[in-house]
Amino acid sequence: MTRRLKDYWSLYRLIDKTKNLGDIRNPMFEQNRAMKWFGYLTAAFWAAYLMFFGVLFGKMLTGGSVEGFDYINGGVIYVLAFDFVVRLFAVDTPAQEVKPFKLMPISTKFLLNVFMVRRATSPYNLFWLFFYVPFGLFQVVQYYGFSGYFCWCFAIWLVFVANGYWYLLWRTLLNRNMLFLGIPLALYAIVIYLGCFDDEYTQMIFGKDNVQPVYWLCLWGGRYALEMNPLVYLAILAVIGIYYTANYLIQKKTIYKEIAEVQEAKVKSSEMAFFNRFGVIGEYIKLEIKSLIRNSVVRKQFITGLVCMIMLSCLFAFTDVYDDMPFMKAYISMYCFGVLGVISLTGVMMPEGNYIDGLMARKESVLSLLKAKYYFHLSVMIVPFIIFMIPVFQGKNTFAEAIGCMLFTAGVVFPFLFQMAVYNNQTLSLNAKITRSTGSSKWQIIVSLLAMFVPMVIMRILMAISSEYEAYGLMVIGAIGVALHPLWLRNIYNRFMKNRYRNMDGFRNSKNK
Repeated sequence: MTRRLKDYWSLYRLIDKTKNLGDIRNPMFEQNRAMKWFGYLTAAFWAAYLMFFGVLFGKMLTGGSVEGFDYINGGVIYVLAFDFVVRLFAVDTPAQEVKPFKLMPISTKFLLNVFMVRRATSPYNLFWLFFYVPFGLFQVVQYYGFSGYFCWCFAIWLVFVANGYWYLLWRTLLNRNMLFLGIPLALYAIVIYLGCFDDEYTQMIFGKDNVQPVYWLCLWGGRYALEMNPLVYLAILAVIGIYYTANYLIQKKTIYKEIAEVQEAKVKSSEMAFFNRFGVIGEYIKLEIKSLIRNSVVRKQFITGLVCMIMLSCLFAFTDVYDDMPFMKAYISMYCFGVLGVISLTGVMMPEGNYIDGLMARKESVLSLLKAKYYFHLSVMIVPFIIFMIPVFQGKNTFAEAIGCMLFTAGVVFPFLFQMAVYNNQTLSLNAKITRSTGSSKWQIIVSLLAMFVPMVIMRILMAISSEYEAYGLMVIGAIGVALHPLWLRNIYNRFMKNRYRNMDGFRNSKNK
């Protein structure tokens, strides 16, 4: 038995060493290494941020009628929902990680178990403890001592391990079918609704004395964890065991598809004769549409952005969440128009990296392509505009505000996003899984943040000058940007051509890695 454990440990170390060597030998290692340091700095910033809030809440929630740790325990479900969203930027699933090791004389069962255990022991599952550890020092130790405090932190860690396995299960299913995209959205919407609201509908389900069952379940679960009740830990471990087993079975079935599946795409030819009248730009618009139809990653990115756009638009149109917050109402209105662009345009020119040599063979092909992309995304904004007519007819919003947000997105937000055409130099793998098709660069993060926060600053300035004419200010600024699109697109094209050799080299290296 001891010899077998030593063999397993040796294999574990071998796999870990092989993965590190694989990262070093990656042609994009130098660029990825710079991005890793940027990621480390970002992680350190957020860790300090969480510690600050842990100390702040630890002191602020002292002396109330309800203990501070009860508030935090009851609200853990909302932290888990946010944690689920953050994990969208996580690494590959175990089935994808097993693929390079299939040529080695190691059983698939052992490999899957190794990567599943590594996922549970990932340092990320400890990240949220930067908030809970300092908070517990102020709120928990004085009532339950250090023994209850450490047991409570251990229970919190187990909860995030379970959340990680739940995310892993969902993402594996999502790789099979995009219909699974709606499962966590619906689930967390219901959970948060039951945890936050006490209205006639929840009273109809749970009785007039509705006590918000999800909130109280988390609250008492945390209280029992503080009291070191073994049933709480057994319940969490049982959930982890269920998720672990489900993940293992699904990952095992997925391995063959990851390695040996041959996708047979049925291509439906369409002339799209309507775009012939637009010449070369029309041809590139047809190429853009066909890329969405035929390429898995591009299609899923577009669908994800479109779903987010429709959901935000419907949230604004059919609820009164932002009715009493004029600034947030204006900002969310604009973000509804721009969310699709933020998701898809930060990777502009990356799909074209697959055929960049052919694209560069003809003068100003890139300029025509950029114009086609811009016109295509302008046409997509008709979707949120139509939905926004509902609050306009309800009197919650004005027609000028809808026009202003649409024009500002087209004339200010899109130019920010199109700057990535100059800096993107990694090829997007068109038919890989969307979560591992490519990595994010520091420029993508910076430009995405600018696209989200620059409109906020401009709107704040306009509202400070005159809130009555803020919509018209957005309309004028956006119209100027749209009217000048030949100039700023030409500027992007000229800068791209100056960096074309660096970009082409990056596209080739990342395509062949």
